[in-house]
Parts: sequence; C-alpha cells; structure tokens
Amino acid sequence: MLDIKFVRANPELVKENIKKKFQDEKLTLVDEVIELDEKLRAAVTRAGELRGLRNSLSREIGGYMSKGMKAEAEETKQKVTQMADELKELEELEGTLGVEIKNRMMVIPNIIDPTVPIGKDDSENVEVERFGEMKVPNFEVPYHVDIMERLKGIDLDSARKTSGNGFYYLKGDVARLHSGILSYARDFMIDRGFEYYIPPFMIRGDVVAGVMSFAEMDNMMYKIEGEDLYLIGTSEHSMIGKFIDTLMPENELPQALTSYSPCFRKEVGAHGIEERGVYRIHQFEKQEMIVVCKPEESPMWFEKLWQNTVDFFKSLDVPVRTLECCSGDLADLKVKSIDVEAWSPRQQKFFEVGSCSNLGDAQARRLGIRVRSEDNEKYFAHTLNNTVVAPPRMLIAFLENNLNEDGTVNIPAPLRPYVGNKAVIG
Repeated sequence: MLDIKFVRANPELVKENIKKKFQDEKLTLVDEVIELDEKLRAAVTRAGELRGLRNSLSREIGGYMSKGMKAEAEETKQKVTQMADELKELEELEGTLGVEIKNRMMVIPNIIDPTVPIGKDDSENVEVERFGEMKVPNFEVPYHVDIMERLKGIDLDSARKTSGNGFYYLKGDVARLHSGILSYARDFMIDRGFEYYIPPFMIRGDVVAGVMSFAEMDNMMYKIEGEDLYLIGTSEHSMIGKFIDTLMPENELPQALTSYSPCFRKEVGAHGIEERGVYRIHQFEKQEMIVVCKPEESPMWFEKLWQNTVDFFKSLDVPVRTLECCSGDLADLKVKSIDVEAWSPRQQKFFEVGSCSNLGDAQARRLGIRVRSEDNEKYFAHTLNNTVVAPPRMLIAFLENNLNEDGTVNIPAPLRPYVGNKAVIG
C-alpha cells in the first residue's frame, strides 16, 4: 500500500506505474482517492475547529454559572449541543471516508523499481544469467512420476482416495531424500547467518490482508470454516506477520530469518501433464528466507537472497537460471522480483523452483512494521522473501539431473549426511 501523501503529491506518477503494469482499469482509483482524501482532510479540519470551540464555550459556561448568569449559560449550552451533533456526523464521515480510501489504496499497485522490464505477462520475463552446465543425457529421461515409481517412492493412487487430486504419498528413499533436502536447506541457511524458525501454520485474516493482495488471497488461501484463520501458502506469511504492529530499534535490523513450513494452496485451474504429478499440488513443504531491513539496504539484500538459492542448487548439481519478472507479472505489492528456474533434461527447458521478491515498505505499511532510528525518527521497514527450496517440486529437477541410465540416482556429497551417507539410491 502506498503512502497517501505520495499519491497526493504524485498522481501522474502513480497512474503511469499502473499503466506499466497493464492495469488501466485501476486508473480511476487515483482520482477517487485524491477526491476522498480532500473530503477527509476537510472533515478532520472542521472537527478540530469544533473541538477547540467546544472547549472554549465550555469554559464560558463555567464562568457564567459562577456569576449566576443562568440564561447566558443555557444559551451557550445549546450551542455546544449543536456542535456535538455536527461533530458526531463529522466523526462518522471520517470513518466512512477512511474505509473508502483504504479499500482503493489496497488495490493500487506498488511503485515498481526502475530496472524492472516492461511487459504484459510472464511470457515477457527476461533471462538474466545461467549457472551450471545444462546437460542432456544420451538416454531417455522418464517423466518424474515414473522415476519415483521405479524407486518405489510415490503413491498417487492412494492419495487420490484419501484426499483427491493434487496430493501424494512419498515413501522409502524418495521420502528420505525429500526430508534430507529440507534439512540440508535449513543448515545451508543457518551457515549463512540466518536465524531458524518454525512458524504457525495458520494466520488470522488481518495478517493475510497485510502480506498479499486480495487477488492472491482468493486464488491461493484455504480458509478455516467458522474461524478467522487461514492455512498459510508459504511461511513468509507467518514470518512477516510476526512483526505486526511493532516498533523496532534500528540497531535490531536487519532481521535475516529462515523458516520451514508446510504450505497449502488452492492452485486453481486445469494444467497440462508437466504440471501434474508433484509439480502443482495443494500441499508441499518449503524452506524460506525472510529479511526485514532498512529501506536503503533492501536492494543489497535482494541480490543476496536470490544468490543463496542459486548457490544451493549448484551445490546439488542442478543447473539453474535467473529470470527477471516483467511489470505485468509482478504481484501488486512487489517492487522487483526474480524467479529461479531449474533445468529439466527431460523437457530440455527450465521451470520455476523459487521466487525472490523485494516488497519495499508495502507489507510494513499494511501491518504497521516500523523502525525507530537513533535520532528518534520513525519509518516503515522494507521486507523481502525468497524460496530456498520447495520439494517435492524441486525433486523433479534433482532426480532428472542426477539420474543414471540404470534408474539409480546420484546423491551429491553435501546431501549424503542427510540420507544415511548414501552416494546412490535405487
């Protein structure tokens, strides 16, 4: 959510940003916000004048009463009563206008970074860099479910019976590999100075509204029936929510955190074969990175975060590339975003395995996450998040890139301590 003062001072810039995101239907919101804001400020000013006058007249009433001037006192009391009625109306108007302004401000997109490429959708995202050697073996790489089934490591049929499509049972070496990758990711991030957390897996509605846009909420979140609780779609939701309504001393920044959680997503819509199996599912687990920092430090942290994911995948012999998200592919709260995509030898192309985002002060402004500087100035923090790893989707890339012709799978050295020191499974 933008600062109303910024919108008031820069309406054309805000409109130009909306156009860059190809959301022209939101252009009228800017003028509506400015008009409503003018009415709100006028109401606040008038209410302030009335309160001052009411206090003055109250003192006059006391003076009249002390002098026995009852008629004058009664006449002045009538004026105070009339003011009270007008003041009540103004206070109700302030509340109504405040809600109307907030509802519009919540859907006006954040100002994107000047370096973000302009494009309508993800087809216009821009490749930045590739890491590792994109190998294609001289044997046919099976579909990822087939690889897992040959390893006796997945049962989709039973999951359909218990839970429906979009769920899975992992077992044996594949289940151990899944857990081992998460444990390795946890220690990988701890070694890089991030504090480890396991957060709540459900959050209240006010936290959901603070960390994501309404469109994302409708498409992603599962709500607990009869309660003000939602299942998290990523641990970022809980971890940023942890700081709601806080005023942190500046010397406590940055907060560099890494968190594990299961994640639950609706994943609305039909998908092709490559997005079945364990690619697009309703339940998965993830290791995440979250940073809360000073505004001037967020670009530096953005670079650090996506580099952590690249380094993690390189350590597991999985080639990746980074892809800069264009303006039309950015969620409304995001200032800048880079996707990390892993190489699929089977498809001979890349697919997304993580996303790194700088949200500026958008989440902090919605959730009231403020910082007190050494000279006692208060400002909103910047928040960032990035995926370290999210199996079982990541298992697709791992299995394909470490698969041998005989169906066995090589285990890179850093991961072996987490899977019983095995060099090969299968």
